[in-house]
Amino acid sequence: MNDSLVTHNPLDPWRGATPARIALGRAGAGMPTNEVLRFGWAHAMARDAIHAALDVQALVNTLNVQGWDTEQVHSRAGDRAYYLRRPDLGRQLAPEDSSRLRSRAGAPKDLCIVIGDGLSSMAVERHAAPLLAELRPKLPPGLSLTPVVIATQARVALADEIAEDLGARLSIILIGERPGLSSPDSLGVYITHAPRRGRHDAERNCISNIRPEGLAYAAAAFKLAWLIRESLRRGITGVELKDESHLALVDEGGSL
Repeated sequence: MNDSLVTHNPLDPWRGATPARIALGRAGAGMPTNEVLRFGWAHAMARDAIHAALDVQALVNTLNVQGWDTEQVHSRAGDRAYYLRRPDLGRQLAPEDSSRLRSRAGAPKDLCIVIGDGLSSMAVERHAAPLLAELRPKLPPGLSLTPVVIATQARVALADEIAEDLGARLSIILIGERPGLSSPDSLGVYITHAPRRGRHDAERNCISNIRPEGLAYAAAAFKLAWLIRESLRRGITGVELKDESHLALVDEGGSL
C-alpha cells in the first residue's frame, strides 16, 4: 500500500520500545496492509506453537550433554486434540508412568525438575535447556535431585503427581506458556513445596516470560535458585513465600 494513504498514529515513535500492537495507524476505515499481514503472521506463529509436537529426543540429547539424567512420561491426554479439549487430563499422569516412577523412586530427594510441553512446545525447545544450564551452578550445595522428567501433553499440576511419585520435597516445572501475538515462545516456571495431588495455584510461585526478549536466562535462574533455597529452608511456597530475590546480595560474578 502507498504509505501516503496511511494515517499514522501520533504514538508511532513508541513502537520501537515494545512488541505490543500499538499505534497501528489506519488506511481509510481499516488497518494498513502491512499491519494486517503482521497480525496474520503473529496469529499463525501462536497457533503453530500450540499444535506443534515437542521434539523429546532432541531435548533429551541436549540435557544429557549438560549432565542431567532424564525420564519421559505422558499425561492421560492421549493426543494434542484431546489435551486441548480436556485440560483436566493434562494434570493427571498416565497410570503406567505413575507406577514406573514409584518403582524407581528410591530415597527421598530435595528437588524434582519437570519439563512440560504445555501450550508452547516452541518455548520449551528454545529455552528449557539454556535455563537449566544457567540454573545448575546456582543450586544450593548438596541438593539431591531426581532425574529431570520430560512430560508431554502436560499441564502445570502434572508436576505435583510426578514429584509425589518420586518422593521429592519440592517440584519445579518448566512449561510452555499460552502463546500471545507478540510472544509465541514464552517459558514459565512454577515452584511447589510438598507437591502432591490436589495442590492448587495459590500454593505455587511462578516466574513468567522467560526468553531473550523477556526475562533473560541468567536473571530467571537467579530468581529460581533463590526460590528453591528459601522454599526448602522455610517449608513454604505460594502466597506465603514472597519473591525477594532482588534483595539478595550480588553473586560472585558481580551481577544478579
